[in-house]
Amino acid sequence: MAVLVVIPARHASSRYPGKPLVALRGASGESRTLIERSWRAAQAVAGIDRVVVATDDARIRDAAEGFGAEVVMTSESCANGTERVAEAVAVLGGGFEIVVNLQGDAPLTPPWFIEALVAGLAADPEAEIATPVLRCDGRALAALLADRRAGRVGGTTAVFDQQGHGLYFSKEVIPFTAQSYGEDDPTPVFHHVGVYAYRPAALAAYPHWPPGPLETLEGLEQLRFLERGRPVLCVEVEARGREFWELNNPEDVPRIEAMMARMGLD
Repeated sequence: MAVLVVIPARHASSRYPGKPLVALRGASGESRTLIERSWRAAQAVAGIDRVVVATDDARIRDAAEGFGAEVVMTSESCANGTERVAEAVAVLGGGFEIVVNLQGDAPLTPPWFIEALVAGLAADPEAEIATPVLRCDGRALAALLADRRAGRVGGTTAVFDQQGHGLYFSKEVIPFTAQSYGEDDPTPVFHHVGVYAYRPAALAAYPHWPPGPLETLEGLEQLRFLERGRPVLCVEVEARGREFWELNNPEDVPRIEAMMARMGLD
């Protein structure tokens, strides 16, 4: 099974312009850009045949080629990462059975998240797209709620049915729970991890579907699949002692650096 990982990256982020080139210090104090750390995360995944960075920005291209990444230039008109990944696959000429979108703001993504995602999609013939979800402990849920109280989006949450097929994704914290949890207690809230695996036909069709009202309101690209009635498989993954957070806002830089220090990650 041929598997391609594409890391879409753009400079003109509305929430955090220039985000892919932001430097993050590892446990040893060495700084690497966000895009390099995301590329290194992809390189650590078993069973991957090729990894490319897809961008429309010469600054990101130059930085990525500087640390050894293969780069595919895509157009400025891509509305989101999925559209950019679809264009990159078209440029490469296809030939892959599964395409993984590792968004460039998730440098703490453990390799087993992606390995489980690919295995889950391969095992579910109904699903056209798969994405990982991580059960929040009390500490992670408190961080999500604190960000929302401060008017920030700290992460996306997901709800799904008994077969693991997604019902909804939101930048709000869902489902609502009034219960109090200890820091290490499991909660009913699942943090959506910003990684996707697609079957090539579904990925190729995606840019031709106009965004629906829910995708427009939430700004979440995966909702375009749900609004079209396409099954999205949510694959529950385990942290195995690893902390996970995405870089969405400038305030996330020290948070992620502290996590890398605690986990001893360079």
